[in-house]
Amino acid sequence: MEGADPGDAVSAKRILHVGKFYPPVPGGMERFLGDLVEAQRAAGDEVAVLVHSDGRADAGGDPPWLMRCPVWMQLAFVPLSPLFGVWLQRAIERFRPDVLHIHVPNLSGFWALLLPAARRLPWVVHWHSDVEPSKFKAVLRLAYPHYRIFEFALLERAECIVATSAVYLEASEPLAPWRLKCHVVPLGVSPARLPDIGESESRDLWRGEGLRVLAIGRFSYYKGFDTLVHAVVNDPGKELVIVGDGEERARLATILARAGNPGHVRLLGEADDATCNRLLASCDVFCLPSRERTEAFGLVLLEAMRYGKPLLASDLPGSGITWVARNGQNALLVPPDNVAAWSAALESLAQHPAQRHMLGHLGFERYLREFDISGVAARIRRLYAQVIKARGEEEKMKASKFDPAATVKMKARGGAGAAQELAQRLLVVIPAFNEAECIGGVIEQTRAHAGVDVLVVDDGSSDDTAAIAVVKGAMVLRAPLWQGAWGAIQTGMRYAARHGYAGVVTMDADGQHEPIYLAELIEAGRGADVVIAACPARGSRARRWAWAYFKLLTGFTLDDLTSGFRYYNARACHLLATEEATLLDYQDIGVLLMLRHANLRISEIPVAMNPRRNGGSRVFSSWWAVARYMAETSLLCLARWNRHPKTPPALGTRE
Repeated sequence: MEGADPGDAVSAKRILHVGKFYPPVPGGMERFLGDLVEAQRAAGDEVAVLVHSDGRADAGGDPPWLMRCPVWMQLAFVPLSPLFGVWLQRAIERFRPDVLHIHVPNLSGFWALLLPAARRLPWVVHWHSDVEPSKFKAVLRLAYPHYRIFEFALLERAECIVATSAVYLEASEPLAPWRLKCHVVPLGVSPARLPDIGESESRDLWRGEGLRVLAIGRFSYYKGFDTLVHAVVNDPGKELVIVGDGEERARLATILARAGNPGHVRLLGEADDATCNRLLASCDVFCLPSRERTEAFGLVLLEAMRYGKPLLASDLPGSGITWVARNGQNALLVPPDNVAAWSAALESLAQHPAQRHMLGHLGFERYLREFDISGVAARIRRLYAQVIKARGEEEKMKASKFDPAATVKMKARGGAGAAQELAQRLLVVIPAFNEAECIGGVIEQTRAHAGVDVLVVDDGSSDDTAAIAVVKGAMVLRAPLWQGAWGAIQTGMRYAARHGYAGVVTMDADGQHEPIYLAELIEAGRGADVVIAACPARGSRARRWAWAYFKLLTGFTLDDLTSGFRYYNARACHLLATEEATLLDYQDIGVLLMLRHANLRISEIPVAMNPRRNGGSRVFSSWWAVARYMAETSLLCLARWNRHPKTPPALGTRE
């Protein structure tokens, strides 16, 4: 997940962005895309952009690399453009990009799923926000299940997903299955778009002498501007200006009309960049009162930080707002939809100008350190290099059908000698989660065997598991977020397949599995594709009943269906490294069914196992867990029972 060769980021890239709209259309996604494109072009990349048209363009006309596809209608805030697929096909043919950068949420981005020319390219999906099935909008609740089908397919197909904050990524349900390929890169802004502004340039924008409160954004249901209006409407000591327009404007106007249209609260409508910058430079407090995680980041917060303004923002769990606006550092966070709390927070800032100055100064310092668009563009550029390289190697591996020698020649820097060496070695894959107490001894005993390398896949441990593994001589891969035991094992198998190992042995990190049986597993592997180290005696009576039931359901004659101590040869690793295997939850019956369906040979050897030193079985941890496991596995067995077996192609051959 981390890093790339330094040389990978040097050569210019040809990038095709697929977005929703583009400046001068207002909006956070739009401004970020505009700033990112300018930074990429300044760095020497060739960039093209395909977005929807809303009838607006730059005064001097759009450049040739910017394409705005006509929109037929807007439905539930979504531009509908049936010709977008045609425009995308033409853009790919004309521009011949190295990478397709798709910004979502954007319904038209799904056209990439249908176009062969798009599918041949590596994809970077920029995840600006989840589509929240809002409690405020019934149409979104009804439409999202259908949208979700295509969203899932888009994420599955992407080589890389960019999330804008770790906070949002961890809370995102749609991204949960794909966290292994997610990278966190925050948004940024262009300093050239936010010039220095003198105090005298903005005097005419404010009417009174009270606290100057500013908010900017589209008047949408999730923005929460009504909360801000209610907090200020009866307080003439504060002047509120809200810049923007949208479907909620009439509702806000009604609130003001009922209050007698007080002069200290104004809905300014849409304003150009120069006016917005003057307001940002001259306000006392900038507010973002959003009420839903649809507000994923708040790019406008960065613009306010550039002008050294304190932030007052909603304390939204799972939103990147709380990462940008840090409570007590550059902001005060207030519960959303709580008028009294917002009124109190504004009054506190009005009474404490020193606090406002401190918050604003700290925000400006952080803006300088973290949010310049050139640094953001450089990080995204490195991701491009990674996905382009990975796609090229994937195509070569498909052509070679994961022949170990051919694969390792692509990856190993040591040439033919290294390839031959790895093709004769075994990789022991140990998934680990908070196993610092046991992992060292397991690695030492395993490395005592000749011809064996050890790979520990640290699945988000909070203890010293990874550090101990490195000290004991193991290779370590660290997942950015928890992926489960089977996800960690599959990561190890993919590593083995790409580096050309002769096979994989999976072992637990808790000391249950004895490395002394490695030699027997390898020897048994001479006559089978997969060998299970079986210890049926370890099972309780209930577990043995479950095994008997599944053996009856599947026709397996194996004694131990759930042992995690197994040997897989290169052909089995190839099969289990596929996306289909990612859908499994455990290294048990589902894996065995998949292996049998591919006509791979499975055998067993008897072994002894140690009791668990830490924790317990995830499957048999409670009666609810057992019931769920039995139901899901039964459905899996029945779904695969009548499928006609297929013969996998021989390594190094074509189907």
